[in-house]
Amino acid sequence: MTAAPPTVIPVGDDYDVVIGSGVIDRVPDLLRGEVERVLVVHPPTLRELAGQVAAGLTARGYAAELAEVPDAESAKASSVAASLWAQLGRAGFTRSDAVVGVGGGSVTDLAGFVAATWLRGVQVVQVPTTLLGMVDAAVGGKTGINTDEGKNLVGVFHPPVGVLCDVDVLTTLPEADFVAGLAEVVKCGFIADPAILELVAQDPVAARRADNPRLRELIERAIQVKADVVAVDLKESALREILNYGHTFGHAIEQVEGYTWRHGEAISVGMVYAAELARLTGHLAGPDGEGLVARHRALLESIGLPTSYRGDRWEALLTVMRRDKKSRGSTLRFVVLDGLARPSRLVGPDDSVLRVAYERVSAG
Repeated sequence: MTAAPPTVIPVGDDYDVVIGSGVIDRVPDLLRGEVERVLVVHPPTLRELAGQVAAGLTARGYAAELAEVPDAESAKASSVAASLWAQLGRAGFTRSDAVVGVGGGSVTDLAGFVAATWLRGVQVVQVPTTLLGMVDAAVGGKTGINTDEGKNLVGVFHPPVGVLCDVDVLTTLPEADFVAGLAEVVKCGFIADPAILELVAQDPVAARRADNPRLRELIERAIQVKADVVAVDLKESALREILNYGHTFGHAIEQVEGYTWRHGEAISVGMVYAAELARLTGHLAGPDGEGLVARHRALLESIGLPTSYRGDRWEALLTVMRRDKKSRGSTLRFVVLDGLARPSRLVGPDDSVLRVAYERVSAG
C-alpha cells in the first residue's frame, strides 16, 4: 500500500509543519537562504537517526556536524547550552547557518534555545521524535532551559523555519513515553477539538499504540489546534495561554518529583486538578460541569494516564506554582474550562480553594 502523502499545516505565514511517513530525509527542504553549516543536536539514543539526517544534509552540499547531548530534562541545562555554543564557535557558524534538533521535547527546546541565542538568532529546524514533541514542544517557537528554581524559566520565543514529523519513528518509542505524549493530544481535545476525545474514546486500547490507524489523524488535529493558537499569539500575551491547560499544577509535580515523572503524566493530573478547580469556582456548574470533570478522569485513566497525586506535598507544590511563568506578581493564574472546548482564565483564586482541589486529586 502506498503511503499517504505528507500533510502540511501552516503556522500562520511563518513556517510549515510537515507530517507524514518516511519523510525524515526532507530536512534540507525546510532550510532557507544561503546556509552552509548545520549543527544536528541529538540524544545518545538517536545517534543513528541523527546520522541519517546529517548524511542527507551532506548529500545536499551542507557541512553537517553532530552534537550529542544528554537525554530528557538533563539536556535542558545552561552547561549543555554552553557546550553547544562552544561547538558552534569552534566550527565558525555564522548568522546564516542553522541548527537542527532531533529528539524529544527536551532536545528541541534546547536546540531552539541555542539557535535563538547564537549570534542573536540563527534558523532552526525541529525534527521531533516523540509524540509529545510532535504535538507540543517542537511547534510554537517556545525554547528554554531549566534552572534549580523551576522548569523553562530561562528561554526565548524563536519560531523554527520548519518542523518535520515522521510518524514512523514513533514505532520505536517505549509505550510509557508514547502514552505520556497522549496527554497533550487529549488536552487539545478538551480546550478546542472534542473530536480528538471521541477518537480516543472509541478505542482507548488502540490509542495507546503507535500502530493505531487513527494516530496520524490525532497528531494532525492536535497540531492544528496549536498552530491556530500560535499563529494568533506567538508570545503568549493572551490566547496562547489556553495551551497551558493543566500545566501550572503539572509543572509543579514535575519539579517536586525531581523530573522523575514524565511530562504527560504530570499534565494528566494537572488537567484533572484544573477541572476540579473549575468546578469549585463555578466555571463548570451543574450536572454538565460535574460530568466533564468525570470525563477527564475516565478518558485519561482509559489510556493509562494517572489522575491523582500523593497527598503530602501541598506546601511544596504551592511554592513552585507561585514561581510559574503564568503568574503575575504574587497572583496565580490558571487555565480552566467554562465547558467543553471553552477555555478561560481563573485569576487569583483563594489558597483555600486551591487546597480543596488538591485534596480532590490526592484522594485517589
